[in-house]
Amino acid sequence: MHEIITVQLGQRSNYLATHFWNTQESYFTYSPEDPESPVNHDIHWRPGIGADGHTETFMPRTVVYDLKGGFGSMRKINALYESQDDPTRTSLWGGSTVVQKQQPIEPSAYQQSLDSGLPPPTLTTSSVRYWSDYSRVYYHPRSVVQINEYEVNSSLMPFERWSTGKELFDGIDKEHDIVDRDLRPFVEEADQMQGIQVFTGLDDAWGGFASEYTERLRDEYGKTVIWVWGLQEPIRRVSRPTKLLRLANKARTLTEVYKQASIVIPLAVPSNLPRGIEIDWGSAWHTGGLLASAIESVTLPSRLRESMGVNRDTLGGMTDLLNVMGKQTVAGLQMSFSSPPAAEDQPAQADSRQPQQQVRLNGEDEEDGEGKGVHLDIDFSPSDHLDHKPWSDGYWKLKPKVFSQIIARRGYPDTDGRRDEDEDGDVEMEMDQGERNRRRRPRGDEPVTQTYNSTLRVPLLDSFPRIFKNTETGESISGDNGGLNVTTSLSTDSSVSTRLKMLRQTVNMSFGVEDRETLMNDLAQMADEYHEGWSSGSDEGEDD
Repeated sequence: MHEIITVQLGQRSNYLATHFWNTQESYFTYSPEDPESPVNHDIHWRPGIGADGHTETFMPRTVVYDLKGGFGSMRKINALYESQDDPTRTSLWGGSTVVQKQQPIEPSAYQQSLDSGLPPPTLTTSSVRYWSDYSRVYYHPRSVVQINEYEVNSSLMPFERWSTGKELFDGIDKEHDIVDRDLRPFVEEADQMQGIQVFTGLDDAWGGFASEYTERLRDEYGKTVIWVWGLQEPIRRVSRPTKLLRLANKARTLTEVYKQASIVIPLAVPSNLPRGIEIDWGSAWHTGGLLASAIESVTLPSRLRESMGVNRDTLGGMTDLLNVMGKQTVAGLQMSFSSPPAAEDQPAQADSRQPQQQVRLNGEDEEDGEGKGVHLDIDFSPSDHLDHKPWSDGYWKLKPKVFSQIIARRGYPDTDGRRDEDEDGDVEMEMDQGERNRRRRPRGDEPVTQTYNSTLRVPLLDSFPRIFKNTETGESISGDNGGLNVTTSLSTDSSVSTRLKMLRQTVNMSFGVEDRETLMNDLAQMADEYHEGWSSGSDEGEDD
């Protein structure tokens, strides 16, 4: 079944992953009259039987880690496993007992409406206190792992240093063998696991925790594909010492995870967003939603049904395409979106015939063959510079050279292939179905590319923030519009080298002599894999 197992580490990851799971839940069909969903639910969901012995369950294949107080009103024992919530069933004590419980957090109005089957109220940044406030799915009790050694947002024991996360993992692992205890049951349920994806903070203590976790994953599952989505806060919004600490944490995490993961994707919401996106920077519900729409879209081929043919792939197949040289495992994520048609003019999703979105090449002469690749409106690659500069966060003015690229397009119909040139001379191209889905091998300096196309739009649920606006009317785009048309890309390109060198320079004096030498060498070696002189399939040229 090509199952994918997910590991979620920390608050930021859980805000993002909650959007991801809500979207996966929306793909289920419940009526025999409904057309079959193009998404294979068995990849991300595990079937089972509830505690009553007969209720069928379908729950995410995920392990959710968070600190004390981070789960909000969500309980480890939910409605499908309520009968397990009886302490006398396993108690060997014959005397009287006294149970002391912390005052529970009240469920949000949204959760109460879901539980009672009523239309939920509109969510706002003030009504979303925890990521569980807008969760639409049940988790298996084994999925929920609360770490009691630290508390969310504690000022007495802040969970913000890389070494703190590493020490926490080592302490828990020494006592419980954390991967064996938490992840192995999900692995053993899988028939043919295609990979593991990890959502984690990159620049806080969760980076240290993730570094140890991925090392254990590689030890236990040596040939398994492991994707790590590393989340980073925009550094320009904090004090200079905090910026330096976060960048130092990121440097440690990247160099360690790079050694173990198949693909690492550093992520942050850029400071400069295109017209049509409005977010509250202080809301993880908002920023997590924007990131989730891109991640969910670019990985869609990994969970489509076999019948989707050339539009389907696996994490392993996408890894091979992105990492053509064997050491280019740091990738960048980009996204563009367009407003769907008005509701009264909108045809059925499967038969959508919206105007085709045009994908712009990098503006170089097509015949040169140098650095060709698709560059989209939003670049989620984080800034690695201590002092914020417009060119170091988000879309680069000087477009980097692309080595390999995956493009996933959603909601756009098949068109006859044609090429146009805009008034600035930049090449724009529309490709037919066969051309889009052909894996292109490079000639000279051309990138290796693969494009996937699906008419399935990004669903905008009532749990999703209304951050997307119609660029013509300024009105919020909601689920009533039938979803969002999105183009996303994952690519390995020369900007990785620039960012790593920038990070190396920034954190050079943040470590002791011994640690600094090792870390600086690791960053330099990583950067060398992405220098612009690389040419696929060519032995020409001298060594640097």
